[in-house]
Amino acid sequence: MAMLPRAFLDTPIAHRGLHGPGRPENSLAAAEAAIEQGYGIELDIQPVAGGAPMVFHDYDLSRMAGDEGYIVDLDPETLAEMRLLDSDQAIPSLADFLKLVDGRVPLLIEIKDQDGRMGPNIGELHARVASALAGYEGAVAVMSFNPHTVAAFHDIAPGIPVGLTTCGYDKAGWPMLDAETRIHLADIDDFDRSGASFISHDKNDLGNPRVDALKAQGVPILCWTIKSPEEEAVARRIADNITFEGYEAAR
Repeated sequence: MAMLPRAFLDTPIAHRGLHGPGRPENSLAAAEAAIEQGYGIELDIQPVAGGAPMVFHDYDLSRMAGDEGYIVDLDPETLAEMRLLDSDQAIPSLADFLKLVDGRVPLLIEIKDQDGRMGPNIGELHARVASALAGYEGAVAVMSFNPHTVAAFHDIAPGIPVGLTTCGYDKAGWPMLDAETRIHLADIDDFDRSGASFISHDKNDLGNPRVDALKAQGVPILCWTIKSPEEEAVARRIADNITFEGYEAAR
């Protein structure tokens, strides 16, 4: 099992890059801004048609690109013509993102669930991400809400640290999951069998007894998403590091 590098605990992590006016989330401009300020970067991965990993959070393009389609249905050429919000920024591929960052800051990569219900039908996105990371020499870790994705990635790229993105899985926020699945995921029962060496947990659920138990075992606890110095102060009573947005985190 690969352990999380110390850099992920020493450097606050900018959520989807250091985004702001003219620097949309998950854009190359947001990444460059984070690098300039010395922050790590959290980024999300979705597949385009054909399977190539793109740096994008949502399943559909409406919020960020003003299109009603789904990113997985579009070919790379069509996607390249779109722009994020009212900026000049395109949706970057993971390959382009890695080329820009080039090991200058830690990268925390979240592979979005491709099953829809946190099940085993995860497709090949994890393998595409592993291929893109082959030979990358910077500090990098991979995580997902879906434990099947984490385990599958760990199986083919055991040298890269993996973790679970976790939360309390309340019914209102996760209506697609049945009660048994929500309880199972909230209890972080897949930590050991997924090969995880860390978690990134919801700031609103840091009192979860399982989080406390993992911390007592020496497991690094990251948390998401902190939006003020006040929230940061509270989260750091438990979390070893934070993912943040909307302000400049203490370094």
